[in-house]
Amino acid sequence: MTSITPPFTEDSARAKVQTAEDAWNTRDPHRVALAYTPDSVWRNRSEFVTGREEITRFLARKWARELDYALRKELWAFTGDRIAVRFQYECHDADGQWWRSYGNELWEFDEAGLMRRREASINDLPIEETDRRIFGPRPPAELGRPFPLE
Repeated sequence: MTSITPPFTEDSARAKVQTAEDAWNTRDPHRVALAYTPDSVWRNRSEFVTGREEITRFLARKWARELDYALRKELWAFTGDRIAVRFQYECHDADGQWWRSYGNELWEFDEAGLMRRREASINDLPIEETDRRIFGPRPPAELGRPFPLE
C-alpha cells in the first residue's frame, strides 16, 4: 500500500482520514501504531502519550475497556501537513452500558505521511443499545457520507 503523504489535497486528506478510520476499526494496537512516527506525541483527553510503544499500550488498554468499539471519522479541514477531523464512536463497558463518544482531532504529519502529533478532545454520552447507529467498520455504501451530529 502506498503511503499518503503531505502536502494534502482534498482527495488525499479524505483518503488519509478513511485509512485511519479503517485501521482503528481493526482494534489492533500494533497495526494502528505503525501509522505514527516512533516519537509521535499525543494528547488524548487528559492523557499524554509519547512514542509507538506507549501508543500501543494505550490502545490495548482502550480497547480492553471499550468493547465492540466502532468508529466513524470525517474530514473537517486540511492544509499542508495537517488534518483536522471530527469523529464519533460507540462502544460498551464491561457492565453493558453503551456509550457514544464525540470528538475532534488535530493531526500533524511528517514528510513520509506518518503522524507525528495527535491532539484529541472527546466527550462521552451514555446511550441505550437501541440508540446505536455505528455497527462495525463503515460499509462501502456509506463511504464519503457525513454522519449526523446527534
